[in-house]
Amino acid sequence: MTNNFPTLESNRLLLRQLKDNDIENVFKGLSHPDIIKYYGISFNSLEATQEQMDWFANLEATKTGIWWAICSKDDGTFLGAGGLNDKNEHKAEIGFWLFPEHWGKGYMTEAMPLICAYAFDVLDLNKIEGFVETENNNCKKALAKLQFNLQETQVDCEVKNGKLISIDVYTKMKS
Repeated sequence: MTNNFPTLESNRLLLRQLKDNDIENVFKGLSHPDIIKYYGISFNSLEATQEQMDWFANLEATKTGIWWAICSKDDGTFLGAGGLNDKNEHKAEIGFWLFPEHWGKGYMTEAMPLICAYAFDVLDLNKIEGFVETENNNCKKALAKLQFNLQETQVDCEVKNGKLISIDVYTKMKS
């Protein structure tokens, strides 16, 4: 991982580079039933979570995305992770997760504008997409609050846990 990784800050949050020793927090998040209920991946062991850590590092190395550890600015507590992936010349996909004990505290609506500003101002992207399981009402409300617009619903387009699920596609354009 590079030494010139951008750190983003808000009043309460510090978004910093994910480190090797974050693996336990990433595993805790991506194995938590409330998080993975609407998340595309999950892991059942610390060893398997290394795949995700390698993926984060590969995004950075190949410049196809960037993900941050989302931490409390006060005490450095790891709250979750968020970032951009599938970046091409003009757009990227945004992703985000928080530990459930931090839900409803405004952290998502504080961190995502930092990520979007970085995408538009530094990476010079024109569009950010968010792919949300149609049943994930909390995430959809947060995206609407952040002025993402619903573009389409892809009905029964993916299989998760043996069931077809629908995905809502939200976008935010550079203003």
